[in-house]
Amino acid sequence: MNVVRRTSRYAAVALALIAALGACGGGGSAGSGSPGQTNAAQTNAAQKNTAPTPSGKETNPSGDIPDSQVYVPYTDSGGLFTVKVPEGWARTQEGTATVFTDKLNTVRIDSLPATAAPTVASARSQDLPKIKSTAKGFSAGDVTAVQRKAGQAIRITYRADSPPNPVTGKTVADAVEQYEFWKNGHQVVLTLSGPTGADNVDPWRIVTDSLRWNK
Repeated sequence: MNVVRRTSRYAAVALALIAALGACGGGGSAGSGSPGQTNAAQTNAAQKNTAPTPSGKETNPSGDIPDSQVYVPYTDSGGLFTVKVPEGWARTQEGTATVFTDKLNTVRIDSLPATAAPTVASARSQDLPKIKSTAKGFSAGDVTAVQRKAGQAIRITYRADSPPNPVTGKTVADAVEQYEFWKNGHQVVLTLSGPTGADNVDPWRIVTDSLRWNK
């Protein structure tokens, strides 16, 4: 009987110790530094970090003309031709050329008399040297004949420094496309420029495909 009682007391003590240890562990779960709370905080932080941003707006790299851009017709003072230009762009006059600008992109329209249609050979021998002599940071590209709705055009591509920013004085490297159209002794030159790397293939195609001869 004494052995049984002694064993029972030992068992009771052991159970009390186990209960005490369990209580300590359980109390820790409600504290600020408990593993359960830390895991929950980490999970919430991860969910916040991976949650999508409900923006829904298109983000365009510097110089990209947005797909939503609207184009309006521009007709020269003599009524010789009409070409579509981006709506809302600032219009200025540089000598005989009309220039439309928005931020880093430019559409320049020149019209001049010409006795013969331009060719790839004439563009390389005559036009490229003129461009090189006036364009800072000039780097030659290609000279090719391309088809547009108004007919064949000679396209000259090159790179050059943009005009200095009027506020900061800084320049950027521009990719330039120059298109030369001709009809009945008249030549129209469309020069399209924007930052190198900007994706303006579609906008430039819209502008150059829109040229219409009115006479």
